Amino acid sequence: MPEEHGEDGKAIKNEITRVIANTAYNTYEKRLMKEVRDNEMPQHVAVIMDGNRRFAKEFGLTTAEGHIKGKDKLEELLDWCMELGVRVLTVYAFSTENLNRDAEEVESLMKLFEDNFYRLGDDERIHRHQIKVTVLGQKDLLPDNVKQAIEYAEKRTAGYSNYYYNIATAYGSRQEIVQAIKQIARKVKDGELDIDDIDERTFSNFLYTADFPDPDLILRTSGEERISNFLLWQLAYSELYFTDVYWPGFRKIDFLRAIRSYQLRRRRFGK
Repeated sequence: MPEEHGEDGKAIKNEITRVIANTAYNTYEKRLMKEVRDNEMPQHVAVIMDGNRRFAKEFGLTTAEGHIKGKDKLEELLDWCMELGVRVLTVYAFSTENLNRDAEEVESLMKLFEDNFYRLGDDERIHRHQIKVTVLGQKDLLPDNVKQAIEYAEKRTAGYSNYYYNIATAYGSRQEIVQAIKQIARKVKDGELDIDDIDERTFSNFLYTADFPDPDLILRTSGEERISNFLLWQLAYSELYFTDVYWPGFRKIDFLRAIRSYQLRRRRFGK
């Protein structure tokens, strides 16, 4: 009996600790939210979602389960952005280099992409908030079933302009820049563009992100402090933020801290 009483006491103590921790977290989140709301908000946030596989390994999950957890976290991030009034969200979902991963993992990801794009096309939240879904990248490298799902989501949201949700899939920034150079060269060769008319704005118009402002803030999870071939041209004056948290474990307070860090910086744009 004393042993059972001891176990009961331990359970009660753990529950009290959990309640105190949750209360502290919620209090801190509310304070951070108020602080962030009182300052200038970035209009375009870009995210390098890193750490799905390491998160899965640490918590005894399969790689596929880690990617599913990452997808679920992305849905939360979209809600946080709308709550704060961040109108453009661009996420790095799958790079051209990722195509070289284990075939089973790539196949699992492609299935996840297919399901997710169809779900986005039908998502009541997407239509209620009028969120335009756009895929950035070399779509021709993707399987036909994924391309069809992307087309479904993009067509169903094409007329929206309240928020913009850009998903970089089969994306590589160097490849994007090379493609832009080829398009410009072709237009010069065909006499449609004069060499003297080529400037930064002209070049930007040939990038996947031509319809969007450059990112104000780029954040990366998992502790890695590199850009990994993501928006190399567009990040010229972006603020960079790195956090040790694996992507599936990224919390709202982590996002608010990133926004607060951005707000505390003085953006000079080279001046």
